[in-house]
Amino acid sequence: MDYRLLGRSGFSVPVLSLGTATFGGSNDFFRKWGTSGIEEATRLVDMALDAGVNLFDTADGYSDGMAETILGAAIKGRTDKVLISTKAFFPTGPGPNDRGTSRQHLVQTLEGSLTRLGVDHVDLWQMHGFDALTPVEETLRLIDDMVSAGKVRYVGCSNFSGWHLMKSLAVSDRYGYPRYVAHQAYYSLLGREYEWELMPLGLDQGVGAVVWSPLAGGMLSGKIGRNRPAPAGSRTQTQGSLGPKPPDELIFTVVEALEAVSREVGRSVAQVALNWVLRRPTVSTIVFGARTAEQLKDNLGATGFTLTTDQVARLDAASDVPKVYPYWHQGGNPRNPFPV
Repeated sequence: MDYRLLGRSGFSVPVLSLGTATFGGSNDFFRKWGTSGIEEATRLVDMALDAGVNLFDTADGYSDGMAETILGAAIKGRTDKVLISTKAFFPTGPGPNDRGTSRQHLVQTLEGSLTRLGVDHVDLWQMHGFDALTPVEETLRLIDDMVSAGKVRYVGCSNFSGWHLMKSLAVSDRYGYPRYVAHQAYYSLLGREYEWELMPLGLDQGVGAVVWSPLAGGMLSGKIGRNRPAPAGSRTQTQGSLGPKPPDELIFTVVEALEAVSREVGRSVAQVALNWVLRRPTVSTIVFGARTAEQLKDNLGATGFTLTTDQVARLDAASDVPKVYPYWHQGGNPRNPFPV
């Protein structure tokens, strides 16, 4: 397994990470993702570790904390062999302080995460969303306290816009607080908006991408295509990529390009889609989930091969979409070259 530094830090992470949103299934939303209990989760963790994947991504809001509890049980007795990333922001209860990134909430939710995971620290703690009601200074001061207390090693954010992230970095620089070295962001061949502003920002400021949903909610798994609709009731059919659904013609065009390349390299469609993401600037690791051992085994095969320049160009062309302002205007500026 290859390792990369996480942003502009000295922290090395595997290029593939196992997500745990499929653990638990405590409510209707997450039940569509997966319902792995301790036994199945332990099997998946074992397979990941055997392949050199030792970073496990979770969140306090996944299945109401159940994902953290199950992951904690799966790694019990070998926490020294794993790296753990968890997140905080979304509601963990009915109260007004049971959400966001205020000091009040973050202290409580980090302690809860540590207890459920059965560890005394997390290696990467990410703010799962931007809290416009809490001063950035308050959030980052609390993060500084948790890092100083040894409960957090590195910090990142998730689903921030460019100005959210840049403002946070500026506050960290001003007061000497820990900087976000990671941004967990949605990025795939069917969702390349990350490239427009967040990727250039990451290059400039040393923020590594931790990519979520690199298969666009299953749309790039190879199971659907022009004449292969998603099975009725499946997560792909009911939830898709969680964001606006791409036009069908774009999905089919990208899948057909992936199928052509997969035949050429002798790899699955999903493996090619993941490999494409791994080639992109700023990407430190990609997070994938797996309901079954078969899915996990296939995803683990995303490394170990190289796409040709021509193959990458064909995938780029198939997935290209018009940019919104001001990015289309900036594209013609020779003093502001697009980085990819």
